Amino acid sequence: MKFTAQQIADVLEGTVDGNPDIEVSNLSKIEEGTAGALTFLANPKYTSYIYTTEASVTIVNNTFEPENPVKTTLIKVDDAYKSFSKLLEYYNQVKFNKSGIEQPSHIPESSKYGENVYIGAFSYIGDNVVIGNNVKIFPNAFIGDNTIIGDNTTVFAGAKIYSESIIGKFCVINSGAIIGADGFGFAPDEKGEYQKVPQIGNVILEDFVDVGATTTIDRATLGSTIIRKGVKLDNQIQIAHNVEIGKNTVIAAQTGIAGSTKIGKNCQIGGQVGIVGHITIGNNVKIQAQSGIGRNVKDNEVLQGSPALAYSDYNKSYVHFKNLPKIVKNINDLEKK
Repeated sequence: MKFTAQQIADVLEGTVDGNPDIEVSNLSKIEEGTAGALTFLANPKYTSYIYTTEASVTIVNNTFEPENPVKTTLIKVDDAYKSFSKLLEYYNQVKFNKSGIEQPSHIPESSKYGENVYIGAFSYIGDNVVIGNNVKIFPNAFIGDNTIIGDNTTVFAGAKIYSESIIGKFCVINSGAIIGADGFGFAPDEKGEYQKVPQIGNVILEDFVDVGATTTIDRATLGSTIIRKGVKLDNQIQIAHNVEIGKNTVIAAQTGIAGSTKIGKNCQIGGQVGIVGHITIGNNVKIQAQSGIGRNVKDNEVLQGSPALAYSDYNKSYVHFKNLPKIVKNINDLEKK
């Protein structure tokens, strides 16, 4: 799709400095701009590119005044970075603005769906499913029996949502994600052989939850695995049965959370963090990448290491660890004397 500079300026509530009728059809970095592209300048260290870019239109701050002639048409706004982000969101809405039911797809009569939905080809919708308005389910998705999906949620291609799951409004479930698979429940018998413990709970995703590609969230043994409102999960995260993650917590890729652990709100958890089961992590906690958490964590703690230490203690200890061979040599020399 093509848009003129003036149309974009109207969306962003900005002003055009240059040709208002020039058209763009794609987005680019400012240093890689080509004819027909739209870009932006927010970081001052990229200012030199404004004079060489071939992009047709560039979004800049109102305070920007070129020191040399520019070929690109400028759209001046209060905050170039926020405006470009807003435009990316608008672009995505246009790009994924699909509706209708493609064939072949399986939708039983017992299931209900709202207005302006999109259900892609080869999707399977189970019995007694309820799908809200403006929901988009892309091809090859699986929605299990008795699942509820709230308004304006998007389920991308190949995602799997098992039975009895409850998905809130404005959620995004990316390709390959699996919501509601059996939790890892086994118990040894008298022979030492492991027997499956049935997992009969479900998964609840509250509103505005994002689930990354190939992330897995297991159903509860009893009750629910709960992801609270506004949680953002990166790709390839494992969340075990009966875990609860608090509001607006963000977790980076390859983190694993064992069963029945409770994580508070507004936490920030780095990549490849391992968290044991049956512990409680407080609110506003920050955990650095590759840390191992094996204990309860109080509100506002900042942790690093495996097993994790307070962030400042870890850094102090690491200084000594790097010097350990020298320290040992000095001790041996002292003992000899």
